[in-house]
Amino acid sequence: MKLGSGSHAIYIRNFIRNFSTLHKVDYKRCYEILQIEEGSDQEQIREAYLRLVKRYHPDSGSIDACVEKFYEIDEAFRTLSVKLSKERWEQEEIEEQDIKHTAPQHRQYLSYDGYGVGNPFQREKQYIKQRAIRASQNVFKHRVEKATADEHALMKKKSLRHDIKTKYGLDRLVEDLIQESMSKGQFNKLAGVGKPLKEKHNRNPYVDFITHKLNEVLIDNGFTPEWITLNKEIRQELGVLRNSLLEDRKYFGKYPLNGKDLQRWESCISKYKTHVKDLNIKIDKFNLVVPILDKQFFHIDLNRESEKILINGEYSDSNFIEKPSLSKEEKSIETHSPSFLIS
Repeated sequence: MKLGSGSHAIYIRNFIRNFSTLHKVDYKRCYEILQIEEGSDQEQIREAYLRLVKRYHPDSGSIDACVEKFYEIDEAFRTLSVKLSKERWEQEEIEEQDIKHTAPQHRQYLSYDGYGVGNPFQREKQYIKQRAIRASQNVFKHRVEKATADEHALMKKKSLRHDIKTKYGLDRLVEDLIQESMSKGQFNKLAGVGKPLKEKHNRNPYVDFITHKLNEVLIDNGFTPEWITLNKEIRQELGVLRNSLLEDRKYFGKYPLNGKDLQRWESCISKYKTHVKDLNIKIDKFNLVVPILDKQFFHIDLNRESEKILINGEYSDSNFIEKPSLSKEEKSIETHSPSFLIS
């Protein structure tokens, strides 16, 4: 259907007048004209507009070219673009207002040492009042200490420069105590004054400082950490076990043993099983309390220990030899030795 230029102008004016006089724009109708779903974003609206313009533009040469449809699509696209632009600006304004509103809340307690509640004027009054109370308490405390001070602890005239060095409670307290002790001369005759500090080269760099100091305090006061005691006991008992096996090996012939001697050897080492079990329990306890992983022990394998001693230990030139009977004195000594020495 072809229309004249006058008809085109009349239709366009009527179409624009209808859109401009509406108090409430029908956005749903605009989405239907562009053939997209409601709530589509700007990119989807633009793609739909380009697709329909290529189809309905009067100069496109398409069989569906229509002036009325083209202007309808163009107006719908402009309406939705204005709508999305307004929504975007409103959202940015809201976010900016929220940031300006929340900023003072973060700066509220950065002044007056974080003391007081209420508005800044109320907090300032509370802070000044608290400072006055603290000052009066310090004056009273100073007078009491001065009255009860020892006669021989005469205080020297001191400078008040340290009063402005620190601001916070704990640092200020420590600084005051140090300056007061120095004015009384308590630092004048300390042991090691003017000498370099003692460097302990035996400190393990892989142990944290707190654990190292705790162990150092225990050792200086006559105590030994549990893991050190357990380490010493385990090494002693393991050494006694190996010496006992070496001693038993002397009564057997050269390796490999024959069937009868092998049974006697297995019977000889079976008496150590209970004691090896107790030793492994002690190793488990040591591995739990030792602060250094490299110091941990593996479990003792009695069969492996006995096999090494059987192969490499000193042996008798003949076959199995009975152990000589012990005298009364030797028996009394053996009863006081580690239990796995008893045959």
